Amino acid sequence: MTLSTPAAIAQQPSLVTLHGSVLTATGTPVEDALVTLERTDAPGVVKTRTSATGLFSFLALPPGNYRITSEKSGFRSRPVSILASSSTSPQLVPLVLDIASPPSSTQAMEFADNPNFTVAGVTDWTAVGGHGSDSTLRTSEDLARETLALKPQAASQTPASTRQADELETKLRRALAGAPGSFAANHQLGDFYLHAARQRESVPLLLAAYQIEPADRGNEYDLARAYQETGNASQARDHLQKLLATRDEADLHRLLGELDEQMGDPLAAVHEDEQAVRLDPNEQNYFEWGSELLLHRAVWQAAEVFKNGAKAYPGSARMLAALGAALFAGDLYEDASANLCAASDLNPADPEPYTFMGRIEMASPKPLACVEPRLARFVHQQPSSSTANYLYAMALWKRQQQTADPNALHQVESLLTRAVTIDTKCADAYLQLGILSWEQHHPEEAVRYYKQAIAADPQLGEAHYRLGTAYDRMGAPEKARQEFQLHDEIEALRAAKVERQRREVKQFLVVLQQKPPSAR
Repeated sequence: MTLSTPAAIAQQPSLVTLHGSVLTATGTPVEDALVTLERTDAPGVVKTRTSATGLFSFLALPPGNYRITSEKSGFRSRPVSILASSSTSPQLVPLVLDIASPPSSTQAMEFADNPNFTVAGVTDWTAVGGHGSDSTLRTSEDLARETLALKPQAASQTPASTRQADELETKLRRALAGAPGSFAANHQLGDFYLHAARQRESVPLLLAAYQIEPADRGNEYDLARAYQETGNASQARDHLQKLLATRDEADLHRLLGELDEQMGDPLAAVHEDEQAVRLDPNEQNYFEWGSELLLHRAVWQAAEVFKNGAKAYPGSARMLAALGAALFAGDLYEDASANLCAASDLNPADPEPYTFMGRIEMASPKPLACVEPRLARFVHQQPSSSTANYLYAMALWKRQQQTADPNALHQVESLLTRAVTIDTKCADAYLQLGILSWEQHHPEEAVRYYKQAIAADPQLGEAHYRLGTAYDRMGAPEKARQEFQLHDEIEALRAAKVERQRREVKQFLVVLQQKPPSAR
């Protein structure tokens, strides 16, 4: 790792590597300590663990300001601030575990907010209640699946250029060619491939490093992750269970939960997620637990977990967005929209909360107060987004239907037209333009838009139905019959697909725990 000035960084933009060690106060190397590296001048958090000799490395880092800490067994190091560049000779950064870690506020919260439920089993989908229409239920189920993909804001980092990555890969490959039996050479190149999303290339290298030093927990954890991401779930599980046999850690439980879900055992997955939160109630663990509950229709329990997570991490936009999705699944439209609006305020550049709130707005029986101004901001910030224009148009249209504002209808038409101009495959916007034209007594124009919607998405059943209705009223019964038949076929296939998905995603059976009566 090198330390330099801002001017030097500007002159030398190539990637840097941080090497360091973790020691006790008496100078003894600490194996398997958790080392956390955070960007202080841009979003970014990376974690690793020390080797059997107390050493750690962070590869392919962009130049910038960093803060690094380490912890293990109730002790932590003092934070070290680093200005990193490649302009001076590397040096080893020592971290000393010499401060007892006090219980954090989130740990205290965990015991205060102990869940009052237990997931006792699973059952097939039979009749998912709680929504007035099947289309709204489908929206809820879609949002539950999409919640799983929400990413923490701090997970992003400045991407390395292709040239810089190629140079580092060449350097690491050269080191391995010179010492093929070296643990460090195999692990570092395998770790590089793992973080570069080249997991298949990482597996043989991390496996070779494991065979050289099977006691190195950090490498074995990376190997388990590589196995998981390449579809070798059983091998990943074997390594994680081996690691858990020697030390009970939250990260291992969380990854096991992901594997259990992939392998079709959601009951085991949710229990692993809960254990991860009990051991380390951090933002990611709360989010994983709540998402697992929401996916399997434990709606109120998911909302409880997300509420606790949002209380512990008020700056987490994805926690608020997930809470919004859970509350929507429980028919609490206003509460759902309030949390999604708050999520968008935390990170106005993130399109996900806007997308969630726009879909909730369309499903709600009445306009949701905070949504329209946020979607206006979405369009202002991302005018070239077809989604932004479409969702804002739909929010304005819903309000116009209650207030009969002709100016709003003109704006709706303008936004929908812009949406299909930006993206000619935006079938939903074509459909809405057709509906708007029909309501304004322009049947030929409506037919044209319905046909464009079908051309953009031949499986859009509502477009076929509305086109059939238009043909029927315009005196073309044979064309109408064909469109109605296509609509019925599409809807039958869609219904079968939805039912299959619901039966594949098991529902949790939840047992509520009775709270002890208060003392009189």
